[in-house]
Parts: sequence; C-alpha cells; structure tokens
Amino acid sequence: MPLRTCVAPPGRFVFGVHASCYEVLNLRGKESIGPLGCLDDGSFVENERNFPSSAALAVDNADLVFEIPNPLPFRGTTYILKTWADAAATDPGRMTLPKQSPTSLTQSAQKLLGRDDDQQLNALFAGLPPPLQLALATTSTDPADLARLAELSCELLHGTRTGLPAGLKFSRDATGQVRPKIHNHALFEALANNPHLPGDYKLAMVLRAGVQGNSEIVGETGNGRNHVFEYLRRNSYIPGGHYASNMAEDAVRYRIDDLSPADLRGLRHLYYQRTFVRLAADLGLPLPCSHKTVDVEVLEELRQHIRSALAAAPRAKLPHTATLWGWNLGFDYAPTGYRLHASHQQIHTQYALLPGIVPARDSLGNEVPDGLPAYGCGDLVADTVASYRQQTGRGFFTDYIAAIRTNQRTDGNPEGPRSLVIHEDDLVMLFVPKAQTSQWELQIMPTAPVGNILEADTATRAALDRALLMAQKILEALGARLVTSIEFPKRFDNKDTDQRLLYALLPKLPESPGAMSEAQLRFINGHFPEDFAAVCRARLTEIEKKIAP
Repeated sequence: MPLRTCVAPPGRFVFGVHASCYEVLNLRGKESIGPLGCLDDGSFVENERNFPSSAALAVDNADLVFEIPNPLPFRGTTYILKTWADAAATDPGRMTLPKQSPTSLTQSAQKLLGRDDDQQLNALFAGLPPPLQLALATTSTDPADLARLAELSCELLHGTRTGLPAGLKFSRDATGQVRPKIHNHALFEALANNPHLPGDYKLAMVLRAGVQGNSEIVGETGNGRNHVFEYLRRNSYIPGGHYASNMAEDAVRYRIDDLSPADLRGLRHLYYQRTFVRLAADLGLPLPCSHKTVDVEVLEELRQHIRSALAAAPRAKLPHTATLWGWNLGFDYAPTGYRLHASHQQIHTQYALLPGIVPARDSLGNEVPDGLPAYGCGDLVADTVASYRQQTGRGFFTDYIAAIRTNQRTDGNPEGPRSLVIHEDDLVMLFVPKAQTSQWELQIMPTAPVGNILEADTATRAALDRALLMAQKILEALGARLVTSIEFPKRFDNKDTDQRLLYALLPKLPESPGAMSEAQLRFINGHFPEDFAAVCRARLTEIEKKIAP
C-alpha cells in the first residue's frame, strides 16, 4: 500500500485539492417557516432560505479544500478551507490571540458596596458556587481575589508578626502518610497556577521544595537567577520512573516571557545529564562524581565515551534504547472542572529513558518469548523512514528537507509568502510543517543527520535549546498560553542515518479544543502554513534581540 505522506521524490510536497460539485435530493416533507427576529427598521427576518422548495439542490463550485497528508503518516491529515485561509492571508493579525483582560471581583464588589468591607467580601467569596470560584481562580488578575480564594482552598499557616502565609497545615491519612490539608484540590491547583497569586502564597502552597510530595531532588543546576531542580518521580505512569526539571522557588517562571536562555539551558542540561549518566551506567563506564552537577565539557566527553563504547560493541544490548522528553507549558481549568492543560505550576520539562523490549505475557498467563517491543513515538518515525526507502529507494528526511526548502504556496498564489522556514542556522531548522496538527504547530530538527541527543554534540544541543526557546517565545508573542512540546527521537541502536531528531510544539487554541475530527486524525486549519510562517518570522527579529548571547 502506498505510504500516505505529502513528501515525494525528489524532494517536493504533494497534496489533494477538493473542488466539489454535487447535487442533493431534497427529502424534507414540510416547511416550518417563521420569523427569526427583525432588522433595525422593524422588518422581519425569516428562515425561508432554510426551506428550499426545489426537488434537488445543486452545489456548484464549492469552496476549495486542500487535503494535505502529514509528512509522518501516523499523524493523520490536515484540511484547509481556502476561504478561511484567504481571509487569514489578507489579515495576518487574525493569527494572534488577545491578551488576558484585567479581572477583579474584589474591585467590582467594592464599587457595588460603595465601601471596602473586608468581612463582607470574604463572605461573598466563600458563598460563591464552586464553579464560579474555579472560574475566578483561573481568570482573575487581582492578587486580592486570589488570596481570598487561597484561604478557602486549603489550611494555611500565617506568620505571627506579618500575618502572611508561611506554610501549609498537614495531617496524616489512614495509611499514615503526611498530607496537606486541602479542601478543594481543583481550586488549589488553579490558584497555584495563576501567575497573579501573591508570591507568599505561591511559596507556601506549591513552590517550596517538598511541599508537593516526597519526590526526591536528585539534580540541580544554576543559581538564584536561573536555579533548576531535578525531581525523581519513582512510581510513575512511565515505567521505570521519570524525571522533571523544574524551576526552583528562587527562580519563579510562569511565563515564557520571563524565561531566559540560561533558564532553558539549565532545564535541558539536566535532561542531557541524566540521559548520559544512565547510559554510561548501563554500559559500565566510569561515572561522574556524585553530589555535583556535570560541567558541559565533561558531559560532552561522557557522550563521546558512550558513542565509542557502542561503536566498539555494536551488538551490546542496552537496557534503555530511547529517550522520552516532553513539556507541558501553561495550565487551565474550565469552571465545570475539566482540566484543559498540563498538571503542574511553574515551567518544567519531563524526561525518561525507555527500554527496547518489555517482558510480556498472554491472556492465559503464559510468558511471551523475547517479550514485546516497548513503545516510543520515535519508532513511528523510524517506520516511516523504512517504508519510504522501501517504496522510493530514497531517504525520507533528505526529501523532506528538500521539500521544505523548495516549498511553494499551498494555494499556488505566486505573490504571497512561500517559505515554511522561520529560522535556520548551520545546525538546526525551525519551521512550520506543511500539514499542521495544531493550528499553530511549529517543528524543530537538526539540518545534519542527528537522530537523537546522543548523536548531538555540544553545539547541536545548544542550537536545539535556542530554537526551542525561540519557538516558545514566538508562540507566546502571538498569544498562545497552552503549548505541548514533544520529542521524536531515533533509538540508540538504530543505525539508519536518515532519521532526524524532531521536536513538535503544539499550541492549544481557544476554538480548537479537539473533537470528532481530531479523534480521527483529521486536523482542520484556518490558514495556509506559509502565511503562519511569515507571521512567526515577523515576530522573530525582536525576540532574537532578547535572547542574544
């Protein structure tokens, strides 16, 4: 079966164009015509256009729809309605989100009361229905609102002199575990993730190391200006546990605009460090000293030793053969209690190592010989690379990069922007994929044949870090507040030199929450990818000044 991808030899994009003409038999038996309302002059507006009298309806020359298979077949197909995309091309300002508007129930209530009655205001907040409390916790920009709600969500200790929050009250549960006294977990989490919550409350409720649980801190980098902790999550939904690099309580970062290049380097350094140290341990190589952050130069030496050891023993069976890395940026709750994004306040990334094979058994309890291949999302890319080579005799990423560099506009308009590339240097490319699975999806990949972070030298890792920060800052400048980022890596024991390390940044937009279409991997877009790339490039100049070394 032909591979379903928009990438084709010798390095071009191919996609479908629907120019629909069809006829619809009218099977309605009766009319329900009536008034819908009226115009300013008082004349009625009726619904007669919804009840045609003809036996059949001819739909001639319907709006064009572009069907673009994703370069990676497992990620589905993107559909672009030309009329929507034309409007975005004419008005690029449509590809932005408005800033959060100031919201304060305290100030509104004071105006209605005509006075500042603290006791009455506290009673008002306590009497709000829980959905309204949750809505206010996520949307209020007034620290006074959030402080009142914080006092309702949990039991706080207050300083005897200052009266400010100094910590949480705890109790033991039925198993003897020490737990904070939280009365409303959803409200507590929403408040902890609101950047407008006063700093003393943030520190007492969620930022101070250890307040969230017993996860051990096993790594650290930076100082008070860009201090990052590494937490071990022992009993994780990721088998074998995983790690989180998290900005520390003395380096509070809730927004990308506050994140510096040094911050991101710290977050990523802990990922590189943990990966290389664990791989070195798997191979029996000498390990760095404990209780000390590994310097960049020493880390590079360790990476090279690992590569040399694998080259010397190509059949060595590594317990771990792939990385898992991801970043949930931003947090939100709907008033109904549906969590809309992420699970943790502050800026943090998560990572782990994945095995190659997992022990398995069948439904009768019998052991499956040789186990099963453990899942890693990069394996789906590897499958695409192998299938593409089998069908075309060519390298998938060789053709994909060529297609990106020679791209022409999706609508064929020779006057509009055509480039998908936002930023490119000697090492990495930041670009808009031809078929976006999120309306504002961005991707990053090395321009050289680098398939995972083990194949990435110091300079390449630094370039990837910078491109990640650049991409996040572009998206925030456009108004994105919820962004999921994932890594598609090649397995360490995969010798294919064509597969590239790939990062995808997937913003959530207010009117694109994901529903029936997305569940089928059909992604609906309201703009052409070339126009979104142009909008991103327009934001890049100012951003580059802010993150210059």
